[in-house]
Amino acid sequence: MTTPRDLLIVSMDVAASRPVERGDLSLALAGAEVIDLMEAQALTLEGDRIVPGGRWTLPDRLLDEAASALVRDTPYESVEDWLWRRGQGLSDVYVAALEAEGGLTRERHRWLPVRTGRTALADSPARRHAAARWASGEPVLAALAAALGIQEGQGEDAPEIGDDSVVTVLAAVNDAVMELEAVRQRRSIEEAAYDNIWRGQ
Repeated sequence: MTTPRDLLIVSMDVAASRPVERGDLSLALAGAEVIDLMEAQALTLEGDRIVPGGRWTLPDRLLDEAASALVRDTPYESVEDWLWRRGQGLSDVYVAALEAEGGLTRERHRWLPVRTGRTALADSPARRHAAARWASGEPVLAALAAALGIQEGQGEDAPEIGDDSVVTVLAAVNDAVMELEAVRQRRSIEEAAYDNIWRGQ
């Protein structure tokens, strides 16, 4: 199991203070990939720059794809740039993988035999693993979830993260999510103003 997969499951399984936006989730998943790749020694951070390690195949397909996508030319890529580049549409990729592995099911209505478009988490080892990690208050997963507005059941005094590189990634995720929210708000204001012009207000 990986941090991105656990985060995806938690985002679908735990109530959030606000709806989890796909764009926000994609950014957080990209950040979770960096953290797992650091743990696998597939990369290191120099400041905020992602320095790739040796090339080898990782057991998780999506993490292996992430490792293959690392920029290997100096001055390398910043964590922020990685989040925006790798994160584009990443939540859809992880959802599709989870469904292909049987972790998601399409809901059926009792009176309608065909599957609907709505998905639900299946009772699977992956879901149980994510739930156990969430219940334990594991600080990296908790911090990533908090960036998405998911904090239910988590104490306010979360354990500190001692690894400066992990802290750098988490800070970049928070900044990117806030930036994306600011863009959404700006667009909403602009669209409202445009609508008012057409209404003659």
